Amino acid sequence: MGRARRARKIAAIAAYGGGIGAAGLGAGWGVLLGEAKIARRIVGQPFDGAPEDSGIYGAGPGEPIELLMVGDSTAKGMGADTAYQTVGAIIATAAAALAGRPVRLTNVAVVGATSPDLGGQVEQALEQVPAPDAAVIMIGANDVTGRLSRSTSVRHLADAVESLRAAGAEVVVGTCPDLGVIEPVPQPLRLIARRWSRDLAAAQTVAVIEHGGRTVSLGDLLGHEFSDSPSVMFSKDRFHPSPAGYARAASALLPSVLDALGQQSADTGRQPDRRRGEAVDPVSVAAKRAVRDPGTEVSATDVRGAERGRRGRWAVLLRRHRTPLPDPDEQIDEPATGEAQAADSQQLQEDSTDAIHSSTGAQ
Repeated sequence: MGRARRARKIAAIAAYGGGIGAAGLGAGWGVLLGEAKIARRIVGQPFDGAPEDSGIYGAGPGEPIELLMVGDSTAKGMGADTAYQTVGAIIATAAAALAGRPVRLTNVAVVGATSPDLGGQVEQALEQVPAPDAAVIMIGANDVTGRLSRSTSVRHLADAVESLRAAGAEVVVGTCPDLGVIEPVPQPLRLIARRWSRDLAAAQTVAVIEHGGRTVSLGDLLGHEFSDSPSVMFSKDRFHPSPAGYARAASALLPSVLDALGQQSADTGRQPDRRRGEAVDPVSVAAKRAVRDPGTEVSATDVRGAERGRRGRWAVLLRRHRTPLPDPDEQIDEPATGEAQAADSQQLQEDSTDAIHSSTGAQ
């Protein structure tokens, strides 16, 4: 089963309230548990907490723009030395400078949080800020390391996005990072972690788009830098980003947050460029492609006035990071042809219909 189809299946099961957990790995999971214990000893947890970055950033006339940060230790900034080095602070500072207005950052993220914790965080955030302008969610890594059912993860994320959208917030989700790049984690656990984190990221994208948000793939954003300069891009625990790593993640999220806030970015209004591997696709296809390309945004779009096609919700994929164009010989997935295309289209339609119809009634 391909990643796009797995993403649709996970999202559909999430809507029904089912679960896809670690049980399917069978007896081999015992081996992975042993490897995980070794990884924890290698990685360690040397931090007492994260800097408190909630507050006002920037200056100017007018009421502050209300920005929420929700999620786990990466949203909280664990590994940063000061409050101004977190993802939330970097985004708030940049948004304030471009808008000419202050930005009030309210960070309710919790170190160690998993997706089921998002509901409580969102409730807390909306008690403090009843009408936020935008919210950034970063979640997923602890779901993978904690062996949480992926469909359970996706269901809680979808609920959080829905609640924030109902409060009037634009929502940007940084999807689950690729844990396969964490070199202290031994094999075969690293390969399993890569597949699980990528599958979760793709399923997160499907659910977020269906519930009115947009996603940015974090993927292996720090992968090459970790190999080349681990002491620069990762903090002393060799797992959480360093201040430089957080700056890189913030730069990937910033264009999407600016657009969500109605501010101009370099890509505002730009049409997809096929030379950059960009396109308008069914959301599951866009999600699959985004997983492989960190810094890529997926957002909902219409095609000739229609939100949906035979293969589900339409979405636009933009490579918003500034990297060279793909090699012309780079393998790009193209739609299947002939009988394979017909069969796949039928399955896509069935899966998408299941997810759409069940999302409004299932708990």
